[in-house]
Amino acid sequence: MPQTAVKTEAPDTHEELTDGFHLVIDAMKLNGIDTIYNVPGIPITDLGRMAQAEGIRVLSFRHEQNAGYAAAIAGFLTRKPGVCLTVSAPGFLNGLTALAHATTNCFPMILVSGSSEREVVDLQQGDYEEMDQLAIAKPLCKAAFRVLHAQDIGIGFARAIRAAVSGRPGGVYLDLPAKLFGQVMNAQAGSASLVKVIDPAPAQIPSPDSVKRALDLLKSAKRPLIILGKGAAYAQADEAIKTFVETSGVPFLPMSMAKGLLPDLHPQCAGAARSTVLKDSDVVMLIGARLNWLLSHGKGKSWGDLPKKFIQVDIEPKEMDSNVEIAAPVVGDIGSVVTAFTAAMGSDWPKAPVEWLSAVQKKREDNVAKMAPRLMNNNSPMDYHGALGVLRTIIKERPDAILVNEGANTLDLARGVIDMYQPRKRLDVGTWGVMGIGMGSAIAAAVETGKPVLAIEGDSAFGFSGMEVETICRYNLPICVVIFNNDGIYRGTDQNAASDDPATTVFVKGARYDKMMEAFGGIGVNATSPDELKRAVNAAMDSGKPTLINAVIDPAAGSESGRIGNLNPQSVLTKKK
Repeated sequence: MPQTAVKTEAPDTHEELTDGFHLVIDAMKLNGIDTIYNVPGIPITDLGRMAQAEGIRVLSFRHEQNAGYAAAIAGFLTRKPGVCLTVSAPGFLNGLTALAHATTNCFPMILVSGSSEREVVDLQQGDYEEMDQLAIAKPLCKAAFRVLHAQDIGIGFARAIRAAVSGRPGGVYLDLPAKLFGQVMNAQAGSASLVKVIDPAPAQIPSPDSVKRALDLLKSAKRPLIILGKGAAYAQADEAIKTFVETSGVPFLPMSMAKGLLPDLHPQCAGAARSTVLKDSDVVMLIGARLNWLLSHGKGKSWGDLPKKFIQVDIEPKEMDSNVEIAAPVVGDIGSVVTAFTAAMGSDWPKAPVEWLSAVQKKREDNVAKMAPRLMNNNSPMDYHGALGVLRTIIKERPDAILVNEGANTLDLARGVIDMYQPRKRLDVGTWGVMGIGMGSAIAAAVETGKPVLAIEGDSAFGFSGMEVETICRYNLPICVVIFNNDGIYRGTDQNAASDDPATTVFVKGARYDKMMEAFGGIGVNATSPDELKRAVNAAMDSGKPTLINAVIDPAAGSESGRIGNLNPQSVLTKKK
């Protein structure tokens, strides 16, 4: 089929024309993409300006990685691909970390980057920011495409959108060489070349045999457990999941970003008895959760000595048997699967054995009672539990607020202490456990939902994206950032015995991060006790104004590497004292 002729310059004629800039914008608008997270620069500055003029919301960040993290979490929250727009080469590489993060976490995202001219790149002649970006991106994302001709822009975006959201969602790279934007073509032909993606993420119905096999195994269990992962939260099948879990009567354990699918205070929630249910269960059903390092790969000490049988619900068949044998694999989208489960269970499904339910309930109550006094202290400087105790109450009183959380100790302790009550209200570091997602995630959460955001950050984690407080102020977003400041990474007490340099994990003593927010016109508060912290956060959440609270934490508080210290190798020759 002959291609539509493309012109690089507008001819001297009254023919109505369009160009690459406008076709990119029209392709996004046609497919409901109404927000772009970007850092402007050559060759995409004008694209951002034009998109903004055409009604697309374009938010400019201070670093591409943070714009990418925003696009990734936008995809998680909306089930539409979040779009990050970057310049070529270094800007593309900055965004690539977020793209790989989105792919690993199964968040739909499209990284759109301008790039150098193909003929110069391919001959390695030294173009401005020369790099074969497509080749670099391919191993790190779900799919990667390059568009060379204006008439292919519609198809390029259609393929990127479908790849991002179909099956197991993930990150997609779309390469747009600089010369593409200026290509001119007939406006009617350009409009006809655009593609509106139809049913990009079709339902995948599980087979009846797999549903029966899974339910037969669950019914036979003496100590059953359901684990809900962030894939279950992404599915937005909240009522169907709730109905299935409650009909089953089985204790459930939510992974951190699945907290709130059913309230953490639900009588079947086993979050406060995690160690017990992992160790003592005999049949485990995974819904949107993977047996990766976060679940100790389904084996080892965490899972105890009792034999286990696993049921796994996932849209990706290759996920089955990834670490241990899956006795009952169920392949399909989560909404369709749990609906099929409930329908097949009927009205007389037997509840889990009373002995098991009672044991889980007792362990949960014992652990909650043991923790309660630690969360009520008013020490100054604060420890983690005293500070988290007041934030826990604030989230309970404001269940509609979105919690963003990252750090080492700050993350590990907060996800256990702070209960969630609604789905997709807790956003954190995800599968990789990366630092730096905080400000990007907070910005996207505020933009995509319009809800107030509370970001609880370790001082080290905040450093990766801290300059984005200017972005928060520039767009006047309802975000309250709380930095747990203990003067360092893990702790602020390490000593360097070899020189006058600070120890590798120590920051400036007594740093005042709140002054950063004040510098950009936001509100800064220095809080030295849980009472001060509670007043400051409540005031911030009431006002909806950009606020940063420097929460002064005892420098000695915290443990090495948080709760994953076992992953930190130790020298047998120079053991830590």
